[in-house]
Amino acid sequence: MRIFIIKRLLLGLLVLFGVISVTFVIVRVIPSDPAAQWVGPRATIEQIEAARVELGLNDSFFVQYGNFVADLAQGDLGKSIRTHQPVMTELKAFLPATLELVFLSTFIGVFLGLYLGVVSARRKDQWVDHLCRFFSVATVSIPAFWIGLLLQYVFYGTLDWLPLGERLSMNVKLFHEIPDITGMLLFDSLITWNLVVFWDALKHILLPGFVMALFPIGLVARMTRSALLEILNEDYIKAARSYGLSERIIMWSYALKNSLGPTATVVTLAIGYTLVNTFLIESIFSWPGIGNYIASAVVSLDYPAIMGVTIFSAVSYVFLNLAADMIIALDPQVRT
Repeated sequence: MRIFIIKRLLLGLLVLFGVISVTFVIVRVIPSDPAAQWVGPRATIEQIEAARVELGLNDSFFVQYGNFVADLAQGDLGKSIRTHQPVMTELKAFLPATLELVFLSTFIGVFLGLYLGVVSARRKDQWVDHLCRFFSVATVSIPAFWIGLLLQYVFYGTLDWLPLGERLSMNVKLFHEIPDITGMLLFDSLITWNLVVFWDALKHILLPGFVMALFPIGLVARMTRSALLEILNEDYIKAARSYGLSERIIMWSYALKNSLGPTATVVTLAIGYTLVNTFLIESIFSWPGIGNYIASAVVSLDYPAIMGVTIFSAVSYVFLNLAADMIIALDPQVRT
């Protein structure tokens, strides 16, 4: 087990090194002048040249790469060209909003995905099974941005039930104290019992959270159905049926429990997908998280911010893959 995890960890570090190297090369070949952006549109030639020296742009490519890796080893992602603030500080400010969205969407995705998978397996080849399978394939296939725009049109433009975007309404921001403990509004407002902020934040997060949950719902439902159909043919399930146990008890207490291994693996990878997919969703719903941050960085060619978010996403994916590998490694046959 230990050797298996060490191998996967070393492979993950190799992947991170590749991502860092490729990202560094790409942002350096983009036709832009970071020094001019650093000093502003009305800067003189002397000011631009001084900025190039300050940013180390006059050094050779390999010297710049070595300096970047050395700073990265110390947790320094550089300063944003657009805001002149440390990228790490800005990531810490925007990250709680994104994590709140990811946690909610993952919870919705796992809960509904498991339920749909169980229902589909119990009603194999019936109309309910076909409907659940169609929904699962649709949620995985249809672009999330299209569904997000459609839901905005329906629930905001037509029904006027839910807000269009952002985390809080303007009235709540102006007339109520916003708790700031972890940066996650739902959790902070609930533990401080600020129900006005809690309900307003809940209404704002429902649409983007549900849109982000669609992919995990489809993925978990398909994996759960597949695993259950295989498990239901096992001898111990037949024995449980011969004892007269109800189908509900067999499905939820015996079969589902033994199908959670592969499902948990899919969930860890789905979390990584939602973490990356949040960039597009946040732009649609004006959600003040990492997605909006990277969108502004790309438009302004803020390469330190772009590299910072890319490295953060790569690290997240590596650790989630490591978690998935550890779950798989619980089976002794996999480790051999």
